[in-house]
Amino acid sequence: MVEPPSDGPSDATTGDDAFERAAEWLTAPTALMSLSIEEARVVVGYMSPRFIPADTTFIKEGDAHDEGFMALILDGEVIVESITVSRTEPVTIRVLGPGSVVGEVGLVDMEPRSASCTTSTDSMFAILSREGLAALIANEPSLGAKLLLAIAARLAERLRDNARKLRLYAKLAKAMHQELERYARS
Repeated sequence: MVEPPSDGPSDATTGDDAFERAAEWLTAPTALMSLSIEEARVVVGYMSPRFIPADTTFIKEGDAHDEGFMALILDGEVIVESITVSRTEPVTIRVLGPGSVVGEVGLVDMEPRSASCTTSTDSMFAILSREGLAALIANEPSLGAKLLLAIAARLAERLRDNARKLRLYAKLAKAMHQELERYARS
């Protein structure tokens, strides 16, 4: 497990390419596009760069001791997996690349992680810890609120998507049940 970064703002004004890329990615549709580039630069000042080698699980499903952090993928690829009911092997939920955010649920709640994230390639991240988020909210309350609203909107979108999938699953289960009943009567 990779430890979460230290808290507190970092110097985003050093001209570091990683921080400028992080700010640009934070405004991308795959991340939190409700932020302007200027706002994203401020948020990046509260993030820490982190290199994670290939085949490293840096978020583990069920981990209740996780300190809570969100990772913006700057470079590389992450496989998001979950153990589903009555399975022992994980199922790949999605594969994410640069500009994508993982771990935002763990950033805002204190619950165990809901999925595992593993790098499939050497990867570079910008990490926002729970402590960094708290410092952002204390120092830049309106921007902290905007970031939290962007995260909430992203989570609401995923919740709606899951609800659509559940409705589809229910329809498929009903159709299969009807087909099995028809077959049993034959």
